[in-house]
Amino acid sequence: MRINTHYITGFGDVFPVVNGYRCFANCPHDTLYEWFGVPSVAQPPLSALVMNTSSSEGWVLLFFSHLLTEEDASLGNFCTSFCFDFTNFYKSLLFPKVFEVDSKTFASQDVLDFCSGASHSEGILQVFNEFRDSRLFTDVVISVQGREFPCHRAVLSACSSYFRAMFCNDHRESREMLVEINGILAEAMESFLTYVYTGRAKITTENVQFLFETANLFQITTLRDACAKFLEDQLDPCNCLGIQRFADAHSLKQLASRCRSYALANFSEVAQHEEFLDLRREELEEYIGSDEMSIGKEEVVFEAVMRWVYHSMEHRRPMLKALLHHVRLPLLHPNYFVQTVEGDQLIQNAPECYQLLHEARRYHVLGNEMMSPRTRPRRSTGYSEVIVVVGGCERVGGFNLPYTECYDPVTGEWKSLAKLPEFTKSEYAVCALRNDILVSGGRINSRDVWMYNSQLNLWIRVASLNKGRWRHKMGVLLGKVYAVGGYDGHSRLSSVECYDSFSNRWTEVAPMKEAVSSPAVASCAGKLFVIGGGPDDETCSDKVQCYDPETNSWLLRANIPIAKRCITAVSLNNLIYVCGGLTKSIFCYDPIEDNWIHVVHTFNKQESCGMSVCNGKLFILGGRGESGEATDTILCYDPATGIITGVAAMPRPISYHGCVTIHRYNDKYHKS
Repeated sequence: MRINTHYITGFGDVFPVVNGYRCFANCPHDTLYEWFGVPSVAQPPLSALVMNTSSSEGWVLLFFSHLLTEEDASLGNFCTSFCFDFTNFYKSLLFPKVFEVDSKTFASQDVLDFCSGASHSEGILQVFNEFRDSRLFTDVVISVQGREFPCHRAVLSACSSYFRAMFCNDHRESREMLVEINGILAEAMESFLTYVYTGRAKITTENVQFLFETANLFQITTLRDACAKFLEDQLDPCNCLGIQRFADAHSLKQLASRCRSYALANFSEVAQHEEFLDLRREELEEYIGSDEMSIGKEEVVFEAVMRWVYHSMEHRRPMLKALLHHVRLPLLHPNYFVQTVEGDQLIQNAPECYQLLHEARRYHVLGNEMMSPRTRPRRSTGYSEVIVVVGGCERVGGFNLPYTECYDPVTGEWKSLAKLPEFTKSEYAVCALRNDILVSGGRINSRDVWMYNSQLNLWIRVASLNKGRWRHKMGVLLGKVYAVGGYDGHSRLSSVECYDSFSNRWTEVAPMKEAVSSPAVASCAGKLFVIGGGPDDETCSDKVQCYDPETNSWLLRANIPIAKRCITAVSLNNLIYVCGGLTKSIFCYDPIEDNWIHVVHTFNKQESCGMSVCNGKLFILGGRGESGEATDTILCYDPATGIITGVAAMPRPISYHGCVTIHRYNDKYHKS
């Protein structure tokens, strides 16, 4: 007997007439029942056909039973019908017995793996929701704030692991008809149950937090995530801080991060709303200490801090110093600083803040010589700290490079600046004065001095040195530039010249105790330090010579652990760091304690490298190894962690170059 799967119908369908027979179907458990009613009274009635498809042996069993009428069929459970070739099948009606049908007689295409899709489950949910509304088959009542919600344990357990644990284990609630739940609102429970029974929820600004807490309690992640997404879409300057606090309280890291980014990007507006005044101290410090805050000028941050303090002055006044520590006071406009900051009565009566004010005043005079975390611009202002590499050469005796390029460690970008004039020279000295760059001397016996104006991206010739020199170094102390030692082609120099940019003049000061070339020079704690160097062609010095501008005199301090030349030094956090000299070490000198320590090993021996402080870290750029070949490596040492890493590569291998840090405004530079 051949069975044809002409069509499959959905749940609850009434089947059409096929070959004169009206068909119905019922599917209890794993057995398929089909009834065929014969419309003609002249024909014998057709009993029920039972087809067992659960056998693992691959056979189908057909047999007849007593007549069932259309009314006997369970219409609510209709699901599937098979249409038969009644030409052959009708003959079998004369023989009311069991037929065995070999499964091999069925073609493979006559088997259908049917899935009704989401509509099936949606229909079931709809019926269960109707049952809930009419209290049909409900077996538990959830009580919240005195309101009772009849429910089905099976539905709640299927949707929520919270209820599954409550009803499926031997808890008291699993045996009780009335279950009381505390800590949530009745309105939130109603919305929650609507979601459970329909898969839909109405989320509003009024109910989102309560609905989230309810979904979180009952461990419904889909509803909880929908509430979090709704909150994220509602962010604006007046609510982002409150939403962030809510997100932090519920460990919503993604939402909290989005709120924080939004507040930083819109800080000027956020600071004007009431939520800002309700911030806790640590929350406020997190915002005002961020480099990512989007503001047009630092004055916005100062005014926000003062507004927060004045909102509850008696309680918050002791926090003023800690908060101003995060404000970039040195970057305020000098006129604003004098009139608004120093003129504020609360600050005037806070002696603990005077040191911060003094730092700002010094920066207004000394520029980049006075470096601290508060002198670093926030990136949103358009300024950033960049390392400028000036000149240099690719190998010993090789071509002298004319390039002036700046490197941003945050973005990793290199940009070309105006080329260095008269780039045929080499072994000159480079330093940063305020936010400009000076280059002096050079081989052979040059007296030329050039100043790079960072605002104009232009090199300008300034007053010449009194004595030509090369292999010397320059340092900046209290707003003045010192050209120290070097070589004049015949002997090492002990002479020192001081440049005043306001008068554009070089003057002689007291000479060093020992003449050296290629030393390291750095200013720290109000003194100028000349470290190591070469007193002649064969030997290296380990002496540390210290210049005091108040007495115009030199003193010797604790020797550096290794005598070296072709080294470089920088000052950071009242300490001096030295590297180079074909060593794999960075040494640190404390001028107050007058002692040296070894802090970290570098990856390779190198000398004549560049070193500069940028964003609170030490960067070592280029240099040459024992073979004399230049390198393009960039190393970064973080004093806070003591870790040194390789971070990037320079555009080309280079040594004997100048290396300084300035503030760069993004739109002011153009490739030359």
